[in-house]
Amino acid sequence: MSDHKITQEEVLAALRNVQDPELHKDLVTLNMVRDIKISNGDVSFTVVLTTPACPLRQQIEKEARDAVKALPGVKKVEVKLDANVPSDGKNRGLLELPIRNAIAVGSGKGGVGKSTVAVNIAVVLAQSGACVGLLDADIYGPNIPTMMGASTLPVSSGNKLLPAEAHGVKLMSIGFLVKPNQPLIWRGPMLHSAIRQFLTDVSWGQLDYLIVDLPPGTGDAPLSLAQSLPLSGGIIVTLPQQVSLDDARRSLEMFRTLDVDIFGVVENMSYLELPDGTRLDIFGAGGGERLAKEGGVPFLGAIPIDPIVRTGGDSGEPVVVKYPQSVAAQAFQKIAKDVAAKASVAAIKQNQPNLTNLMK
Repeated sequence: MSDHKITQEEVLAALRNVQDPELHKDLVTLNMVRDIKISNGDVSFTVVLTTPACPLRQQIEKEARDAVKALPGVKKVEVKLDANVPSDGKNRGLLELPIRNAIAVGSGKGGVGKSTVAVNIAVVLAQSGACVGLLDADIYGPNIPTMMGASTLPVSSGNKLLPAEAHGVKLMSIGFLVKPNQPLIWRGPMLHSAIRQFLTDVSWGQLDYLIVDLPPGTGDAPLSLAQSLPLSGGIIVTLPQQVSLDDARRSLEMFRTLDVDIFGVVENMSYLELPDGTRLDIFGAGGGERLAKEGGVPFLGAIPIDPIVRTGGDSGEPVVVKYPQSVAAQAFQKIAKDVAAKASVAAIKQNQPNLTNLMK
């Protein structure tokens, strides 16, 4: 048995038994296996994931290693993980360089923590190694510069603005361009023009993900954005309370009307954990999950009330940066990775119809 010469075909055959848990097809069919090397019973190969923020990367790595290790004559297996984020294939020709996935974060009303969710999702994706931009489309209430700890734009060297950068994320907001506390009393056409310029007149470079923080409600800004930038998908942020749910449902239906895939619902300020370990449901319980179920969309998760989330936003150090081991940060991390996985599945379905027919 020790004299058996391992072949590349045997390695590939073994890896056909390992499925991507999100795409429900094996790694070989998905063309995720690269650079197989075999030497004296030692086997190494690379698995190219569809996102560096893959929530099941450890599972995929273990199953791939175990599958190859079971082959006769194999002594050692080295699995390297890489990532190549697929583009959703939507035409964004007005941009100088491609944005592979554009994901909007919306809510039916203000005060539910939509910007906090957008900021922390963007930072988690950047921490994973993805190229990420964050567009503050909330023209009337631009909070992203404060929450990300960025106050000015870099000096532009050409005819395009350079985005600010903080925590590995490229940023653009009207807050960089107006005086502090200056109100923007704009009608729809001016708002539409501003959002379009944030896309065409900013040198974003190539991005794996552009996270867009929408203003609350279902007015001009979401419509302007959808007209200017084809979206890969949307996320709905709500509180558990009924009033917030009613408004969030309108936002959900707005995405549907605009023919935007809904990646799921996030329930923010879900509960307060007391010192004795019990939970206090200040705004009610289970509302976000009910909204997702009634709307036929995924429930992405619940984020607890925690002062460190607020202080992180006020100080420009998001909770996933300052307190990454906290319960709130871990909730954001899980949600961001789930969103990245859903974006990859949507992109592959969009671009590979033959493969889609094979997927469950």
